[in-house]
Amino acid sequence: MSMVQEYLSYTAEDHEVWSLLFSRQMEIIHELASQSYLDGMIKCGFEASLVPRFDQVNFELNKATGWQIYVVPGLIDNKPFFQHLAKQQFPATTWLRTKAQLDYLEEPDMFHDVFGHIPLLSEPHFCQFLQGISTITLEHIENPHIVELMARLYWYTVEFGLIKEDNRTKIYGAGILSSSGESVFSISDEATHIPFDLQRIFDTPYIKDKFQSQYFIIDSYEQLFNSLDEVKRIIDRESKSENIAA
Repeated sequence: MSMVQEYLSYTAEDHEVWSLLFSRQMEIIHELASQSYLDGMIKCGFEASLVPRFDQVNFELNKATGWQIYVVPGLIDNKPFFQHLAKQQFPATTWLRTKAQLDYLEEPDMFHDVFGHIPLLSEPHFCQFLQGISTITLEHIENPHIVELMARLYWYTVEFGLIKEDNRTKIYGAGILSSSGESVFSISDEATHIPFDLQRIFDTPYIKDKFQSQYFIIDSYEQLFNSLDEVKRIIDRESKSENIAA
């Protein structure tokens, strides 16, 4: 049974924290974020002054792509996580960091989940990609090696992906968009930028405790969606190789 967002339980400090984080991040990313993300923020009705109401956001998302926010208490296991994504439900928590935690959290809160991820769920090709990789992952959910490979793909696209728009490198990954420092670093000359390459992504372990050492750039969200057949071919090949070795 799904949890619900107890909206009236948010305190004045909660709304203030959202406002501080929202305003600070928008000042940084308004020229750095993918246009589809910025358009999605408008579609979802996000405001600086108030914590978003999930029921209102879901109404708008449903019209755009059929996706919904699905309330969870925090981090959940791989299997239920991908099961929800396969059903067009994005797991998101409702708790928000405190003022003392503005700059660092060990576990993602609602600002990361909602500000970072939800606006792009209004982009059809991105949503089809997200649903597609989730379905592929579920086919191999009992295989730790394959789950690790798919986690890398999720990491370097959904969380830390960049996109080329109008000959400029823009951000679409939620892990970047919800981080003021990485938003600036990821598109700077200091960062290593690599054209989207599935095999190289699968060969690259992800980094959790510092900025990424490299970022993969897609040409379009349609390119992500069109990569699903190749994703499945590579994963099926990896799975067969494991079976033969065993």
